[in-house]
Amino acid sequence: MEKKLLVAIDGSIDSQHAVEYVAGICKAYKNINFTLYHAQPAISQYIIDEAEKSPKAKAELNKLLKKNSQAAAKVLESQMQKLVRLGVPETAIETATKPRTLGVAKDILEYSVAGSYDAIVLGRRGVSGLQAMVTGSVSANIVDNAEVVPVWIVDEKAASNHIMVAVDGSESSLRAVDHLSFIVGGTPDVKISFFHVTPRLKDVCAVDFDDAEAETFEDIVRRGDKACIDRFFSHALKMLKEAGVEKSQIEVETVEGVFRVGKVILEAYRKGKFGALVIGRRGMGKKFFTGSVSRQIIDQFSNGALWVVP
Repeated sequence: MEKKLLVAIDGSIDSQHAVEYVAGICKAYKNINFTLYHAQPAISQYIIDEAEKSPKAKAELNKLLKKNSQAAAKVLESQMQKLVRLGVPETAIETATKPRTLGVAKDILEYSVAGSYDAIVLGRRGVSGLQAMVTGSVSANIVDNAEVVPVWIVDEKAASNHIMVAVDGSESSLRAVDHLSFIVGGTPDVKISFFHVTPRLKDVCAVDFDDAEAETFEDIVRRGDKACIDRFFSHALKMLKEAGVEKSQIEVETVEGVFRVGKVILEAYRKGKFGALVIGRRGMGKKFFTGSVSRQIIDQFSNGALWVVP
């Protein structure tokens, strides 16, 4: 089945990293097609309104629109040729550009949904002309408001075809596995490592217990988590098998409850020298992959691609 990626670019070094990453994706996985998307500078509503009143203002507006369109075409052509040099068939590449209307984040999101894209690919910085992409408002808006389309944030080139998937047994984690299965299905040399952090009592209950009670309830939490994650892996492995990923390509690591979940996930990712980290945006009870944890992962992620699945 054809997979469509929307790659947002602006000609910056960071968006070039995104282009290099998707070129590697094209070589590694089957039936990948790309649209390179460039958001043109916004035109103020004042200028647009004035153009309706004055032929001279209208001519100036058209001149500005043409200039922006030509600049966008130059950026797109440059990055398309780069993809071709990196081995991507020209038939697998499309380009698109539009003046900004709702803002960079909303424009990208609306275009991705309208085009039924399977993922949005962003460089760690760039895309908007702003200095900060991932830690700034643009990326935060894209990640936080992507209700349908997964978002891949690329920081330099992926180190390997070994993918880490941080899971907690939630529906969001299962959607992350479904997305991964769709992208990498049928790839014999991909390796997938599931990483699970068992919750502590404090993660599921804020009440203070005495030592004896705490130990009893900690045991209940551990047993409940094991039952949940066992059911999760049963579904996850079935998804991957149906996509053509063999059991021999999959491994599982579980870490006992820790205080800073995001930090532990990132440390495991870096230690394992993975090429991508896949997470569901929301976790069990909206606890693990939302708020401070997901923000910590997004802000501090480096060396590869972070796939955030809504």
